[in-house]
Amino acid sequence: MSNHHIAIQVPSAAYVHIPFCRRRCFYCDFPVFVVGDAYGEPSYRLRGGTSGTISQYVEALCHEISISPAFSQPLKTIFFGGGTPSLLSTEQLQCLLTSLERRFGIAKGAEISMEMDPGTFDLAHIAGYRSAGVNRVSLGVQAFQDELLKIAGRSHSVEDIFAAIDLIHQVEIPEFSLDLISGLPHQSLDQWQDSLTKAVEIAPTHISIYDLTIEPGTAFGRYYKPGDNPLPTDETTVKMYRLGQKVLTRAGYEHYEISNYAKSGHQCRHNRVYWQNLSYYGFGMGAASYVQGKRFTRPRKTHEYYEWLENGAMIDCEITPLEEELLETLMLGLRLAEGLSLTVLSQKFGSAKVEEIQQCLHPYFHQGWVEVGGGRLRLTDPDGFLFSNVVLADLFEKLG
Repeated sequence: MSNHHIAIQVPSAAYVHIPFCRRRCFYCDFPVFVVGDAYGEPSYRLRGGTSGTISQYVEALCHEISISPAFSQPLKTIFFGGGTPSLLSTEQLQCLLTSLERRFGIAKGAEISMEMDPGTFDLAHIAGYRSAGVNRVSLGVQAFQDELLKIAGRSHSVEDIFAAIDLIHQVEIPEFSLDLISGLPHQSLDQWQDSLTKAVEIAPTHISIYDLTIEPGTAFGRYYKPGDNPLPTDETTVKMYRLGQKVLTRAGYEHYEISNYAKSGHQCRHNRVYWQNLSYYGFGMGAASYVQGKRFTRPRKTHEYYEWLENGAMIDCEITPLEEELLETLMLGLRLAEGLSLTVLSQKFGSAKVEEIQQCLHPYFHQGWVEVGGGRLRLTDPDGFLFSNVVLADLFEKLG
């Protein structure tokens, strides 16, 4: 195998975790807190009965950013994820961006994305975010039927969705993405078709479609066992995936990643960093980073996160071994429609390894799930994408 990490790559992307929500959605297993009103200074309960505030957490985040090792490259993408980052005040967001700018620098034309939920912001809020530098909004719509939003435990209505989109247009956010979920309990193909049609009519620059996963420890995990009624059957969720692919590609969206569609030139630059297995900073409770070959996840509980910060925010973990890095590169890179460059794989992992990978995938070439062309290895759309778990599980078993 070739020499490990010949050029350790300098991160130019940062993920910032904002763990607050109006309520916890029934499918969510992220580290989040439920807080009250978005327009005051909401508080949340810490373990031990003490209460914390959003500003206290933002202060901790700014501190973490200020003591993080910085490399010479300015940030080209910043992503505020959650939780519901739109529960931040304009001042809190500005404070975080200023900290990032001071510590790392922010490149001219950087993509600054923010996840937002309908019903959590007004015009003053979003205008403030826009002037602070946010130029990409990812709106958590999930469904265009009030009954499905209720079933999913969302805190907004369909009316809120259209009001939120109107505000996004008013302040002229240049990049606007919309999230939908397929495979919800009681969701029919007709409802799914209706959601897709409405999404296309709204014409955002980007659409993400997530197939519902039932995670243990979530409300859905308690209510339903995978495969039970009222969850759609596997056959129906496959139809939903195919329908999504058909409707969106016909409407001029490129299906550039398993779950993501974009108009030409509007792919999410930040998320591509993950799929290309490049380095990135992560900040906040439960946030992951990948810096200098080390993958590290911060504590998921607040008091542990605050304690970790007080103790100097040490990143105590090993450099990812080359074998593991290969599996991560395959698992992430095959999610992209363009797949992986065989030349780059050979340079990094050796041509014998690339030969071995192609041998392992042999049965799937015949099945039409995997293809090689133009020096790239990729999954086919939609069949290869649909059965990616099967292909990857097999690959991991043979290479692992």
